[in-house]
Amino acid sequence: MKSTITILAWCVVGSTVLAGSALADTSSKKIAFSNNYAGNSWRQAMLKSYDIVTKKAVADKAIAAADVFTTADKEVPTQAAQIQNLILQGYDAIVINASSPDALNGSIKQACDAGIVVVSFDGIVTEPCAYRVVVDFKGMGKEEVEQMAKFQPKGGNLLEIRGLAGTSIDDAIHAGILEGVKAHPEFKIVGSVTGDWDQTTAQKAVATVLPSLPTVIGVVDQGGDGYGAAQAFAAAGKPRPTIIMGNRQDELQWWKEQKAKDGYTTWSASIAPGVSTLAFWVAQQVLDGNKSIPHDLLVPYLAFTQDNFEAELPNITKGGVASHEYSQQEAIAAIKANMK
Repeated sequence: MKSTITILAWCVVGSTVLAGSALADTSSKKIAFSNNYAGNSWRQAMLKSYDIVTKKAVADKAIAAADVFTTADKEVPTQAAQIQNLILQGYDAIVINASSPDALNGSIKQACDAGIVVVSFDGIVTEPCAYRVVVDFKGMGKEEVEQMAKFQPKGGNLLEIRGLAGTSIDDAIHAGILEGVKAHPEFKIVGSVTGDWDQTTAQKAVATVLPSLPTVIGVVDQGGDGYGAAQAFAAAGKPRPTIIMGNRQDELQWWKEQKAKDGYTTWSASIAPGVSTLAFWVAQQVLDGNKSIPHDLLVPYLAFTQDNFEAELPNITKGGVASHEYSQQEAIAAIKANMK
């Protein structure tokens, strides 16, 4: 799944980056991917992107192995045990989408102490020895309310759909939404449900809470739940609210249909699933001998407006998510670009 979108805006928090030609041979190095959850379209797209890029990296002998390990549940103890196993199995680096920002820190520190490079992304960890490919999720949450204010200038009641409980992503987007509402007191959050970033889960959760809510004029969420929310409102016979979208194909298709019908307006944003491939190349670059890569790299989220979402829609596979997969050269260039 290759999007035509090029991500140009890059920021780095931390020390100077000196990325360039190979400093050491990584052809014998093994990188593991510890993933805590695969139960929605974003995570499936993330894994697909990772598989495409890492298989080529192995074939090109950039590394020896890039094995993926996904936990059967969403629990911290399971992922902690998984990391312990990866340490024992002798991997040189672990790329991780973490189930908790801090509860895995003990296992992460053990990996670092064993000489293993740890790169977290999406669901990041706070252990200082780990690297973090960070998206400004709090800023994204705040921007949702800013956009909502454009579409619903009179304000009104909002329904919030939260993501996977306990993750850094859920906490950050929620904090951003609250900050946005504080800046726009014309809005009030009258209900909150957990959608796990999944359409089906979100639809069921919204359907359950709708009968007890006053009229809702807008839905703020975390991605992967917009279409499910739309279906729940329609099934309940409730007025169609302004629903912030999350770059999923079914959401954008629904948006296109509503726009054609009566000019429906909204906004869409999410982290690109292919950020997993950037995390992979960061791990490879650290193994390559580049000790100057900062431990915190801030990358932008993808956003679509009323004017450009339809142009991207044909590039997204049915049931998929807008994304961008990174080559090694793009990753190095992106890191170097932050020196400017």
